Amino acid sequence: MLTLVTDRHATGGRDLVDVVRAALDGGLPAVQLRDKDLDGGPLFALAERLRAETAARKARLLINGRLDVALAVGADGVQLGTGAVSITDARRLLPPDSLVGVSTHTAAEVAAATGADFVIFGPVYATPGKNAVGTAALAAAARAGSVPVVAIGGITAAEVPALRAAGAAGVAVIRAILAAADPAAATRDLLAALAR
Repeated sequence: MLTLVTDRHATGGRDLVDVVRAALDGGLPAVQLRDKDLDGGPLFALAERLRAETAARKARLLINGRLDVALAVGADGVQLGTGAVSITDARRLLPPDSLVGVSTHTAAEVAAATGADFVIFGPVYATPGKNAVGTAALAAAARAGSVPVVAIGGITAAEVPALRAAGAAGVAVIRAILAAADPAAATRDLLAALAR
């Protein structure tokens, strides 16, 4: 399981959708739109562009925290943060086959995410402005709940074996793809590391 989490400030000045398109061409299976500083209109416009790209390549699109935008563009699901809409309410409002992910930072939050399709856990490694929780915390999180745990935070292809050994079902990345000179090649490297 590989997911690209968007941050249009991490592309080195390139258009976010162009970078995502290149990653999709490299086999990227899922995109999570997470540009929290965008107001509703620009966020919806970006979501529409990403939905067109992901749909054309049969990849999944999830929207972070905005059920309204997810519904409006026909996204494949949502990513919920701590204190957001409950998993139960999200399931009630979204189409039956929608994916519901939850962002978590502790094993207790993972354990509480019953009913989610997966959780994203981290940051496992340090990122700008965030301290690492480490692979031991990831291992504890993977044991804490009944849903797949996806690691996030400072991850490159080189870290994937250690993350899988700690119990991660997959990884979510931002800069490893968005900041890469060749997003398609970076995507292929991550997919290859996950397949080993």
